[in-house]
Amino acid sequence: MSFSTLGLSDAIVRAVTEQGYTSPTPIQAQAIPAVLNGGDLLAGAQTGTGKTAGFTLPILQRLSTDAVGSALKSKTTPRAIRALVLTPTRELAAQVEESVRLYGKYTNLNSAVIFGGVGINPQIKLLKHGVDVLVATPGRLLDHAGQRTVDLSKVEILILDEADRMLDMGFIHDIKKVLALLPPKRQNLLFSATFSDDIKALADKLLNNPHSIEVARRNSTVEVISQKIHPVDRDKKHPMLSHLIKENDWHQVLVFTRTKHGANKLVEQLGRDGIGAMAIHGNKSQTARTKALAEFKDGSLQVLVATDIAARGIDIDQLPHVVNYDLPNIPEDYVHRIGRTGRAGATGEAVSLVCVDEHQMLKDIEKLIKQTLPRHVIPGFEPDPTAKAQPIQLRSGAPGHANRGGGRPGGNRSGQGQPRSAGANGGGGNGGRPAANGSRPAGAASGNRNGSSASRGPRTGSAPRRDR
Repeated sequence: MSFSTLGLSDAIVRAVTEQGYTSPTPIQAQAIPAVLNGGDLLAGAQTGTGKTAGFTLPILQRLSTDAVGSALKSKTTPRAIRALVLTPTRELAAQVEESVRLYGKYTNLNSAVIFGGVGINPQIKLLKHGVDVLVATPGRLLDHAGQRTVDLSKVEILILDEADRMLDMGFIHDIKKVLALLPPKRQNLLFSATFSDDIKALADKLLNNPHSIEVARRNSTVEVISQKIHPVDRDKKHPMLSHLIKENDWHQVLVFTRTKHGANKLVEQLGRDGIGAMAIHGNKSQTARTKALAEFKDGSLQVLVATDIAARGIDIDQLPHVVNYDLPNIPEDYVHRIGRTGRAGATGEAVSLVCVDEHQMLKDIEKLIKQTLPRHVIPGFEPDPTAKAQPIQLRSGAPGHANRGGGRPGGNRSGQGQPRSAGANGGGGNGGRPAANGSRPAGAASGNRNGSSASRGPRTGSAPRRDR
């Protein structure tokens, strides 16, 4: 099967081919025809399956070949927003917009990405000229709606990407506010890695007789990933990680910590061990995040330490090693984390350093993925069998791990910050790859439409705060 047989135009197929792809992934083979048919879609797909191209390619096809799209003389012709993509984080927003830009390069369609945390005036100027496809985080989009600087009255297609993550981050109220601004008659596409009860409830309200596809077993982990657990005492995690990196001569290692403070501390510790590392999380500037991602992708940075939210836009082909320095307090996040290795048929290794405090978290993860992960004790790092579990500090003043929000209601999920971003018709990175979730941005938006970037961070509870 080729992309041309799916009903895509020569212009779009040419752009995809230039990125090195001639055959669609399973999610693309199913989603593209479904979207082209014009009906609503409920799609279950994890990151790394090519889902971004699964919706960007058909919406580009529809918008470029209908009467409005055919009448466009150039990319600078004034136009209304006809497709809206909502994403939970700045990195993912930049990644999606870059896919739209790359695959639409031979059409007269244009795009923009907006997210908060930066000045709003460049975005106002950009939106005044109009774009065909707008990629946005919910908070900044509502900021513009409040100032009447964005017109969503002509939106024909709505895409909710990583809908499960948006609900986890407390965006449900913002999503409902956005829906109220859209025309009632439109095509709706909902993509989610998991189908929780909340997702099903949202789909029931949003989608009209949707076509449903699911390309992987629900809540499954990628089978080409080698998973193992290294039991270790909590104060020996850092020495063990340094040992594993040096002993195994690991390069390009993505390490997950539970908190921003933990990420910063680990970077300092690895640096003292002679291991080059940088951190990305909500408190880092967009410039710092972009620099860290770019160096990690080109192989000049050995270790990237990330929190769950900041890592959502990381899309690297053949990433060999993912390390859970801390286990996530939400079991589904384990699946998201390790899914960043073992992509596109490549093998990968996911290692988790587990102390006595995290035994219940490990049980929850194993229950979710329906398998018992092998334990390997590293000589010299044998855990103390008499050690007692201590409450896990998910955020300042909020011990424990029962609360999905990471502490008191309304608190930051997994200790994350609350940035949002904005940018325009650009999104850093090294090019798009449909088989690897669409593209590979460095996380910042920069291009020919005077953009900038930042993102919306997580909050749980009833009313997520929006930073301006």
